[in-house]
Amino acid sequence: MNPTETVVLLIEDEIEIRRFLRATLGAHGYKLIEATTGEEGLRLAASHQPELVILDLGLPDLDGLTVARRLREWSPVPIIVLSARGQEGDKIAALDAGADDYVTKPFGVGELTARMRVALRHAARGEGDRAESIFEAGALRVDQAARRVTVDGHEVHLTALEYRLLQTLVRHAGKVVTHRQLLQTVWGPTFTDQNHYIRVYMHQLRNKIEPDPARPRYLRTEQGVGYRLSDE
Repeated sequence: MNPTETVVLLIEDEIEIRRFLRATLGAHGYKLIEATTGEEGLRLAASHQPELVILDLGLPDLDGLTVARRLREWSPVPIIVLSARGQEGDKIAALDAGADDYVTKPFGVGELTARMRVALRHAARGEGDRAESIFEAGALRVDQAARRVTVDGHEVHLTALEYRLLQTLVRHAGKVVTHRQLLQTVWGPTFTDQNHYIRVYMHQLRNKIEPDPARPRYLRTEQGVGYRLSDE
Protein backbone atom coordinates (compact mmCIF):
# COMPACT_ATOMS: atom_id res chain seq x y z
CA MET A 1 0.00 0.00 0.00
CA ASN A 2 1.30 3.42 -0.88
CA PRO A 3 1.53 5.49 2.35
CA THR A 4 0.78 8.70 0.45
CA GLU A 5 -2.78 7.41 0.10
CA THR A 6 -3.10 6.21 3.70
CA VAL A 7 -5.12 8.20 6.23
CA VAL A 8 -4.10 7.53 9.85
CA LEU A 9 -6.20 8.58 12.85
CA LEU A 10 -4.19 9.30 15.99
CA ILE A 11 -6.21 9.28 19.24
CA GLU A 12 -3.77 10.70 21.78
CA ASP A 13 -4.03 13.42 24.44
CA GLU A 14 -0.27 14.02 24.97
CA ILE A 15 0.69 17.04 22.90
CA GLU A 16 4.35 16.00 22.66
CA ILE A 17 3.46 12.63 21.16
CA ARG A 18 1.03 14.23 18.72
CA ARG A 19 3.60 16.80 17.64
CA PHE A 20 6.27 14.12 17.19
CA LEU A 21 4.04 11.77 15.17
CA ARG A 22 2.66 14.64 13.12
CA ALA A 23 6.16 15.39 11.88
CA THR A 24 7.38 11.79 11.68
CA LEU A 25 4.42 10.20 9.91
CA GLY A 26 4.04 13.22 7.66
CA ALA A 27 7.65 12.76 6.59
CA HIS A 28 6.83 9.13 5.74
CA GLY A 29 3.95 10.25 3.52
CA TYR A 30 1.01 9.42 5.77
CA LYS A 31 -1.92 11.78 6.20
CA LEU A 32 -2.52 12.23 9.94
CA ILE A 33 -5.84 13.15 11.58
CA GLU A 34 -5.70 13.88 15.32
CA ALA A 35 -8.12 13.48 18.21
CA THR A 36 -7.42 14.25 21.86
CA THR A 37 -10.33 12.33 23.42
CA GLY A 38 -11.99 8.98 22.86
CA GLU A 39 -15.32 10.47 21.84
CA GLU A 40 -13.66 12.78 19.32
CA GLY A 41 -11.69 9.83 17.98
CA LEU A 42 -14.85 7.79 17.43
CA ARG A 43 -16.49 10.69 15.60
CA LEU A 44 -13.45 11.20 13.36
CA ALA A 45 -13.23 7.47 12.66
CA ALA A 46 -16.82 7.55 11.41
CA SER A 47 -16.50 10.73 9.36
CA HIS A 48 -13.02 10.24 7.85
CA GLN A 49 -12.87 6.43 7.45
CA PRO A 50 -9.10 6.13 8.19
CA GLU A 51 -7.12 3.12 6.97
CA LEU A 52 -5.37 2.83 10.36
CA VAL A 53 -5.94 3.98 13.95
CA ILE A 54 -3.18 4.63 16.50
CA LEU A 55 -4.77 4.60 19.94
CA ASP A 56 -3.54 5.65 23.38
CA LEU A 57 -5.12 3.83 26.32
CA GLY A 58 -4.93 6.67 28.86
CA LEU A 59 -7.42 9.15 27.42
CA PRO A 60 -9.13 11.89 29.49
CA ASP A 61 -12.72 10.74 28.85
CA LEU A 62 -12.92 7.10 27.75
CA ASP A 63 -10.49 4.30 28.45
CA GLY A 64 -8.73 3.29 25.25
CA LEU A 65 -10.05 -0.26 25.61
CA THR A 66 -13.59 1.11 25.45
CA VAL A 67 -12.71 3.05 22.31
CA ALA A 68 -11.28 -0.09 20.70
CA ARG A 69 -14.40 -2.12 21.56
CA ARG A 70 -16.72 0.56 20.20
CA LEU A 71 -14.73 0.81 16.98
CA ARG A 72 -14.88 -2.96 16.56
CA GLU A 73 -18.67 -2.87 16.77
CA TRP A 74 -18.78 -1.45 13.25
CA SER A 75 -15.31 -1.15 11.72
CA PRO A 76 -12.52 -3.61 10.78
CA VAL A 77 -9.94 -0.75 10.65
CA PRO A 78 -6.52 -1.86 11.98
CA ILE A 79 -5.85 -0.52 15.49
CA ILE A 80 -2.36 -0.14 16.91
CA VAL A 81 -2.31 0.67 20.62
CA LEU A 82 0.44 3.07 21.66
CA SER A 83 0.65 3.13 25.44
CA ALA A 84 2.89 3.52 28.48
CA ARG A 85 1.12 0.51 30.01
CA GLY A 86 3.63 -2.21 29.23
CA GLN A 87 2.49 -5.16 31.35
CA GLU A 88 1.53 -8.39 29.63
CA GLY A 89 -2.01 -8.13 31.05
CA ASP A 90 -2.44 -4.70 29.47
CA LYS A 91 -1.36 -6.03 26.07
CA ILE A 92 -3.70 -9.02 26.30
CA ALA A 93 -6.61 -6.77 27.32
CA ALA A 94 -5.97 -4.44 24.37
CA LEU A 95 -5.76 -7.31 21.87
CA ASP A 96 -8.90 -8.90 23.33
CA ALA A 97 -10.67 -5.54 22.93
CA GLY A 98 -9.95 -5.60 19.21
CA ALA A 99 -6.49 -4.06 18.77
CA ASP A 100 -4.27 -5.55 16.08
CA ASP A 101 -0.94 -4.66 17.67
CA TYR A 102 0.59 -3.02 20.74
CA VAL A 103 3.59 -0.66 20.93
CA THR A 104 4.91 0.43 24.32
CA LYS A 105 6.07 4.00 25.01
CA PRO A 106 8.83 5.08 24.63
CA PHE A 107 8.96 3.69 21.10
CA GLY A 108 11.18 3.80 18.04
CA VAL A 109 9.91 5.29 14.80
CA GLY A 110 11.24 2.38 12.79
CA GLU A 111 9.35 -0.14 14.91
CA LEU A 112 6.10 1.81 14.78
CA THR A 113 6.14 2.37 11.01
CA ALA A 114 7.06 -1.29 10.42
CA ARG A 115 4.11 -2.43 12.53
CA MET A 116 1.88 0.01 10.64
CA ARG A 117 2.93 -1.50 7.32
CA VAL A 118 2.24 -5.02 8.61
CA ALA A 119 -1.20 -4.05 9.91
CA LEU A 120 -2.10 -2.39 6.61
CA ARG A 121 -0.95 -5.43 4.61
CA HIS A 122 -3.03 -7.75 6.79
CA ALA A 123 -6.07 -5.49 6.38
CA ALA A 124 -5.68 -5.41 2.59
CA ARG A 125 -5.32 -9.20 2.47
CA GLY A 126 -8.36 -9.67 4.69
CA GLU A 127 -10.44 -7.36 2.52
CA GLY A 128 -9.57 -9.45 -0.49
CA ASP A 129 -10.59 -12.62 1.35
CA ARG A 130 -13.96 -11.23 2.45
CA ALA A 131 -15.30 -10.60 -1.05
CA GLU A 132 -14.75 -11.47 -4.67
CA SER A 133 -12.22 -9.07 -6.12
CA ILE A 134 -14.15 -8.26 -9.30
CA PHE A 135 -17.84 -7.41 -9.53
CA GLU A 136 -19.50 -6.99 -12.92
CA ALA A 137 -23.07 -6.20 -13.92
CA GLY A 138 -23.84 -4.90 -17.40
CA ALA A 139 -21.34 -2.15 -18.19
CA LEU A 140 -20.43 -1.63 -14.51
CA ARG A 141 -17.19 -3.15 -13.24
CA VAL A 142 -15.83 -2.77 -9.70
CA ASP A 143 -12.30 -4.03 -9.05
CA GLN A 144 -12.14 -4.10 -5.27
CA ALA A 145 -8.48 -5.07 -5.08
CA ALA A 146 -7.50 -2.05 -7.16
CA ARG A 147 -10.33 0.15 -5.82
CA ARG A 148 -11.18 0.92 -9.46
CA VAL A 149 -14.65 1.50 -10.91
CA THR A 150 -15.35 1.57 -14.64
CA VAL A 151 -18.46 1.97 -16.78
CA ASP A 152 -18.17 0.87 -20.41
CA GLY A 153 -14.42 0.65 -19.86
CA HIS A 154 -14.13 4.27 -18.75
CA GLU A 155 -12.82 4.87 -15.22
CA VAL A 156 -15.19 6.60 -12.80
CA HIS A 157 -13.59 8.70 -10.07
CA LEU A 158 -15.37 8.34 -6.73
CA THR A 159 -14.77 10.01 -3.39
CA ALA A 160 -13.83 7.78 -0.44
CA LEU A 161 -17.39 7.76 0.91
CA GLU A 162 -18.95 7.19 -2.51
CA TYR A 163 -16.67 4.22 -3.03
CA ARG A 164 -17.36 2.81 0.43
CA LEU A 165 -21.10 3.09 -0.20
CA LEU A 166 -20.80 1.31 -3.55
CA GLN A 167 -18.48 -1.34 -2.11
CA THR A 168 -20.96 -2.10 0.69
CA LEU A 169 -23.68 -2.65 -1.88
CA VAL A 170 -21.32 -4.78 -4.00
CA ARG A 171 -20.72 -7.07 -1.02
CA HIS A 172 -24.47 -7.61 -0.76
CA ALA A 173 -25.22 -7.49 -4.50
CA GLY A 174 -28.72 -8.61 -5.36
CA LYS A 175 -29.91 -8.18 -1.78
CA VAL A 176 -31.66 -5.28 -0.08
CA VAL A 177 -29.41 -3.35 2.30
CA THR A 178 -31.36 -1.24 4.78
CA HIS A 179 -30.73 2.45 5.42
CA ARG A 180 -29.54 1.60 8.93
CA GLN A 181 -27.11 -1.05 7.70
CA LEU A 182 -25.64 1.33 5.14
CA LEU A 183 -25.30 4.17 7.61
CA GLN A 184 -23.66 1.95 10.21
CA THR A 185 -21.21 0.41 7.75
CA VAL A 186 -20.29 3.54 5.79
CA TRP A 187 -20.58 6.33 8.37
CA GLY A 188 -20.59 4.54 11.72
CA PRO A 189 -23.06 3.78 14.53
CA THR A 190 -23.61 7.40 15.55
CA PHE A 191 -25.12 8.18 12.12
CA THR A 192 -27.86 5.52 11.94
CA ASP A 193 -30.69 8.09 11.92
CA GLN A 194 -29.15 10.33 9.25
CA ASN A 195 -30.98 8.98 6.19
CA HIS A 196 -30.37 12.19 4.25
CA TYR A 197 -26.66 11.29 4.07
CA ILE A 198 -27.54 8.25 1.97
CA ARG A 199 -29.86 10.20 -0.31
CA VAL A 200 -27.18 12.79 -1.05
CA TYR A 201 -24.42 10.27 -1.74
CA MET A 202 -26.68 7.91 -3.66
CA HIS A 203 -27.65 10.83 -5.92
CA GLN A 204 -23.96 11.59 -6.53
CA LEU A 205 -23.17 7.93 -7.15
CA ARG A 206 -26.01 7.51 -9.63
CA ASN A 207 -24.91 10.59 -11.54
CA LYS A 208 -21.48 8.99 -11.96
CA ILE A 209 -22.33 5.39 -12.86
CA GLU A 210 -25.90 5.23 -14.16
CA PRO A 211 -26.65 5.65 -17.92
CA ASP A 212 -29.86 7.44 -16.87
CA PRO A 213 -29.75 8.53 -13.19
CA ALA A 214 -33.51 9.24 -13.22
CA ARG A 215 -34.15 5.59 -14.09
CA PRO A 216 -31.42 3.62 -12.29
CA ARG A 217 -30.15 0.45 -13.90
CA TYR A 218 -27.83 -0.62 -11.06
CA LEU A 219 -28.65 1.26 -7.83
CA ARG A 220 -32.28 0.35 -7.13
CA THR A 221 -34.36 1.99 -4.41
CA GLU A 222 -36.40 -0.30 -2.16
CA GLN A 223 -38.98 2.26 -1.03
CA GLY A 224 -38.87 2.94 2.69
CA VAL A 225 -36.36 0.15 3.30
CA GLY A 226 -33.03 0.78 1.61
CA TYR A 227 -31.18 0.06 -1.62
CA ARG A 228 -30.20 -2.91 -3.76
CA LEU A 229 -27.39 -3.22 -6.28
CA SER A 230 -28.58 -5.16 -9.30
CA ASP A 231 -26.26 -8.07 -10.07
CA GLU A 232 -27.81 -8.87 -13.45
